[in-house]
Amino acid sequence: MQRVVERGLGAVNRLWSKCAELRLRLAGVSVGRGCRFHGSPLVALFRGSNIRVGDRVALVSKSSKTALGVNHRVILRTLAADAEISIGEDTGVSGGSICAARRVEIGSGCLIGANVTIVDTDFHAVDAIGRRYLPIPSPSEGDSVVIGDDVFIGTGSFILKGARIGRGAVVGAGSVVTGKVAEGTIVAGVPARMVRQVRHG
Repeated sequence: MQRVVERGLGAVNRLWSKCAELRLRLAGVSVGRGCRFHGSPLVALFRGSNIRVGDRVALVSKSSKTALGVNHRVILRTLAADAEISIGEDTGVSGGSICAARRVEIGSGCLIGANVTIVDTDFHAVDAIGRRYLPIPSPSEGDSVVIGDDVFIGTGSFILKGARIGRGAVVGAGSVVTGKVAEGTIVAGVPARMVRQVRHG
């Protein structure tokens, strides 16, 4: 009896995943093959911008589908024309917020822990009075966020504009990354600083 129930639940989950994929495609998102969607992501695509989700990406928007739970659905949002979000194949995102005014690039095989925020803009002017009513600051290429392959970003971390995280790096939970993280290193803290090298074997 339990196997019948499990098969039934599996079929329902696959149906919900396909529905979420269809909603993304209808919103203009490029979705690769074999992606899994647990719950429906929140997507906002600025006219003239692009969001690409690679093959076998998993986007988790339901707390029941990840150990720590999520505070909200996965958010994918572009904020300007020509902005781009790219998520590489075999990457998983749980309840994350990814916003791009210029470019956020996430490599392949990455683990983006629960409730991580990745943004390439300050959203409001820093050095201006009356910022409440000013438009979003004009992005520059240096504001782009680039995350290499096989990166693990711990829960609740903030990856801010200009961040460059090298292949195989680990970002400790609750960290704030604003600059460069070298390939194969572990960083943690506010601001994030190197703890040690990743050990292999």
